[in-house]
Formats: sequence, C-alpha cells, structure tokens
Amino acid sequence: MAKDDRLIDPTFLFRFEVTLRRAPLDWTVKGLKLPETCRLPSFGALAQRPVFADVRLAWNAEGIGIHVLVNGKRQLPWCRETRLDESDGFHIWIDTRCSPNIHRATQYCHRFLWMPAGGGPQREKPVASLIGINRARGNPKPVAASDLPIKAFPRHDGYEICGIIPKSAMTGFEPDDQPRIGLYYAVVDRELGWQTLTLGPEYPVAEDPSLWGEAVLGD
Repeated sequence: MAKDDRLIDPTFLFRFEVTLRRAPLDWTVKGLKLPETCRLPSFGALAQRPVFADVRLAWNAEGIGIHVLVNGKRQLPWCRETRLDESDGFHIWIDTRCSPNIHRATQYCHRFLWMPAGGGPQREKPVASLIGINRARGNPKPVAASDLPIKAFPRHDGYEICGIIPKSAMTGFEPDDQPRIGLYYAVVDRELGWQTLTLGPEYPVAEDPSLWGEAVLGD
C-alpha cells in the first residue's frame, strides 16, 4: 500500500520502547565512537519513511552520547545557525521524567540539534544547540553551545557527526532515580527526507511529548 493511501500512520498505534546501552563516553580529537550495540532502530520505516542514517546513542552517569552517520547524499546539507528549526541534522527530543500522557512540554523536556555545518563566517563549522519547544509550559535551564561537545566529518556521500549531552545540560537527568526517559529523534535532510524514531512531521512531534517513544537506560 502506498504511503498516501494510509488513513493513519501505523506507528501511531503503538508506544515504542528502546534501550539505551551504558557505554564510556570517551571524547577524543576524533569525537566519540559508539559500538554497534548502541544502534537505534527507525520505526518510521513501518510508514515507508526513508532510512539513510546509522543512529547510535549511549548513556552513563556523565550524560548521553550521540553518533550519527548519514549516507546516500548527493548534495551538501542545508544548515543555517540562524534557522535551526529548519536545518538539516540530527534533532533529538528528551523528556528526563518520561511523562507519556502530557501534550505540552515541561521543564524536563529538551530539544537538541546537532548539525554538521552552518556555523562560523563561512557556515563550515558544526553546530550544537538547545532549541525551545513550541507551546511548552516550562523550559529547561539554558545551555551554552560551548557546553555541548560536537565533531563533524564530511563524507563523499554524506557526513558523520558525534556529540555529548552532558548531565548538566539536561534538567532532571537522574538515571539512578529515573531510569526511563521520553525519547524521539529525527534525522532531517532536505534531500533525503525525515528518518524518525516513530511518527513523521505530519504529526506535531516537535511539541507534543505524548507522541514520543520511551527509552530505558539499560546496561
């Protein structure tokens, strides 16, 4: 069945859960590497959305590590430090208190963007940023871009990007007391589309935490 013939996105019918593996977040001059065991699925494929990126997340007491590899591009990513909401890159939403029944974000809900370019005078530098969530009832504490380590490497058909969200950058991140978080990601690309954890941009995923999945902070 073609996507346009669907009355409802099949991922809307389920509440998806993934496990984030505990791993060292050893930052080097080449950034962060995460093992195959840290790869996350893209349930959005059930709705025939594209899968073009290898997305890996891990956690430990220091925070959450990110490693994303995008393949299959013929064009440069579209990234603008002045237009973060619209830029290509890895967008991730985290609710540190995992409240699946709320429809408006609280101070525990975060949206981070990691993009491979767009910063600096020539727009050649990678950018990491905390982005405000529309209609939020509360906002997490501010995070300086300098507190979000990021590395990006161009490839012949895409890019590799990695970063760390430190514990200090996530309001309410207490793994011992709260071993479950709300989680949603989208690898956004104007050329290739949206690769998502679950639902796509036709739903208000950017602002409604009830549409996100869940992640268990496991071993």
